Amino acid sequence: MNKQVEQLRKEYQEIPIPEELDMIVNRAIRTSRKANRGHRMKYSWFAGVGAAAIIFLVTINASTSVANALSAIPGVDRIIKVLTLKEYTLDEPNYNANVKVPSIAHMDNKELESGLNEKYMKENKALFDKFQKEISELKKQGDGHMGLDVGYQVKTDNEDILSIERYVVESAASSSEELKLDTIDKKNQILITLPMLFKDEHYIELISSNIKEQMRAQMKADPNKFYWVQGAADVLPTDEFKSITKDQSFYINDEGKLVIVFNKYDVAPGYMGAAEFVIPTDVLSGDLVSQKYIK
Repeated sequence: MNKQVEQLRKEYQEIPIPEELDMIVNRAIRTSRKANRGHRMKYSWFAGVGAAAIIFLVTINASTSVANALSAIPGVDRIIKVLTLKEYTLDEPNYNANVKVPSIAHMDNKELESGLNEKYMKENKALFDKFQKEISELKKQGDGHMGLDVGYQVKTDNEDILSIERYVVESAASSSEELKLDTIDKKNQILITLPMLFKDEHYIELISSNIKEQMRAQMKADPNKFYWVQGAADVLPTDEFKSITKDQSFYINDEGKLVIVFNKYDVAPGYMGAAEFVIPTDVLSGDLVSQKYIK
């Protein structure tokens, strides 16, 4: 235990602290000094705690080895769920890229953990390499404008579920957005798929019908909303949303509700962006294998 803590201390001390962090800490200290003299000790203590918390957050996101060392210390092994493993950036007058690679840490199922992390690294590195090749070609042709924003968002993180959304936003003359989601059963350490939640494929029809109802209801309530659903004005039959796919993107939210996700342009014009639909559990209850995940 002492060796682990000492190694953690060493790695922490070797991590360069950004100048912005120094500014934040110093500002907090100056603020505490201006506080009422009768409460000087109290406010100084809080400023110190705040500064320490900031340093801690910067540290764990700067070093995977520090995160792993923390996981070996009793009482803090579950603090960190998802880290930024690597970041690729490019900043030029006409070309900008920001690619963050997530990494899941501290899973007992190391095969699943490493499999997901390898996938994240491979896919995001490929996107950045592709972006660099494309701008190289554009420069040969006389320049242009391109942007790439790749990152992630933790949609759900509770005792049972960890849902991670990864997004890819590419911009040139127009922009596109692609979303990918992974939902993990934290207790059983398995990746949850949409088909495994249901007894058979009848869920495809149930969910699709409910989404169409939601689309129509949203359009009726808000004239600014528009979906390519049957009955909507000027929607060609070839453009109509008819059904989700068997492995449609989804996540399970904090309330235990199934959320179906569509990419930009999948079911609506571009101005609508990506779309999410929360499916009422009573619509699904008869077809669920159990209510272990969907409640």
